[in-house]
Amino acid sequence: MSAIGWRVHGDGRRVEPGAVVAPDERLSWPRTIGIGMQHVVAMFGATFLVPLLTGFSPATTLLFSAVGTVVFLLVTRNRLPSYLGSSFAFIGPIVAATASGGQSAAVGGILATGVLLAVIGLVVHLAGSRWIDLVMPPVVTGTVVALIGFNLAPTAWGTCDDTGACSGFRAAPVTAIVTLGAIVLSAVLFRGILGRLSILVGVVVGYLVATLRGEVDFAAVRAADWFGLPHFVAPTFEPRLLGLFLPVVFVLIAENVGHVKSVAAMTGKDLDPLTGRALLADGLATTLAGLGGGSGTTTYAENIGVMAATKVYSTAAYWVAAATALVLSLSPKFGELINTIPAGVLGGATTVLYGMIGVLGARIWVQNKVDFSDPVNLTTAAVALVIGIANYSWTAGDLTFEGIALGTAAAIGVYHVMRGVARWRGTSQEPASPASVPGGVELER
Repeated sequence: MSAIGWRVHGDGRRVEPGAVVAPDERLSWPRTIGIGMQHVVAMFGATFLVPLLTGFSPATTLLFSAVGTVVFLLVTRNRLPSYLGSSFAFIGPIVAATASGGQSAAVGGILATGVLLAVIGLVVHLAGSRWIDLVMPPVVTGTVVALIGFNLAPTAWGTCDDTGACSGFRAAPVTAIVTLGAIVLSAVLFRGILGRLSILVGVVVGYLVATLRGEVDFAAVRAADWFGLPHFVAPTFEPRLLGLFLPVVFVLIAENVGHVKSVAAMTGKDLDPLTGRALLADGLATTLAGLGGGSGTTTYAENIGVMAATKVYSTAAYWVAAATALVLSLSPKFGELINTIPAGVLGGATTVLYGMIGVLGARIWVQNKVDFSDPVNLTTAAVALVIGIANYSWTAGDLTFEGIALGTAAAIGVYHVMRGVARWRGTSQEPASPASVPGGVELER
């Protein structure tokens, strides 16, 4: 296969039982285009929730998501199928940074995160990934993912100001309950792709209910142009806020490594040599997003679900998905339509979503058989989770560190200090070699 090119799988019309369409293959172009658009639907709900929850432009986020996917495909030499959507790990840091230093400061934090991830990807490509397993064993990775989800829980419930205006679930409890119920029911009522897109289904149902209840204002949609460039925001750098963002790198590493291992398991190909390239590509994509006002990106588990259901792992479908997302991002009317999703719908969706992120951390522990009878593992998770959930804060000069940053530092520090002391005392229960870590909802965030 050339750098950009695919062999036609079989007759190009069907996938035989037990067979898969490999990354370097494709079906006929009409079928490939259809599957590519299906990937856009799969990433849609999660990708747009991030800008809606953080105040970023949905159109700008979608633009950099499309560009980031192209960068990912090029850097991985068209061998690793993936869509790069908005990472939920950035929500907490973006909200905190925007409140303190404005949107440009949040964009600067995203840019710094992307640069650091790109550097780590380059190191992994040159030196291998074994050191990641040593620094971030499953108990640490699972704890960091869990505390990010649970740290966001108060945002799902929302707050009310002095005028009585509320955000989150509290803004419209009836709409939020309907949205939440639709997500819960669709996850068990539907099978295949529709069941995997339960959050998107719930948002659509909630949106329809909100429209009937008069909670949606279409004035901005009617006034917007059909075609035009999205709104860009230049980054500014405030060192005191960078501590909010850098812990996100640990989550992005876990998501990318998990994505590589998941696709390798499903295709039967050894993709471990591409781990460094995947990290580098996601770092470059997040850096580009940080240059213009998009949210940080990550590889999407939702799209792994589409591949598992269709047995089509062709990177050609992701070029189609990126092109489709790019076209949609150039329609201000489409962006304004996304902006009309009301707070009640978001409150219902995030009630599920943030909880899922937290529980995915526990899933990492279960999949990797983390032994919590070992006091090192137990104490590592216990301390870090309380710090993250309670949102501890610490100010050192102009720098302010809050729950996610402090919890991440605690998880890494407590684990390695206790493990080192245990080895010195001769009481260490060595952890098993880490298995694959699941990707994002992205996480699958």
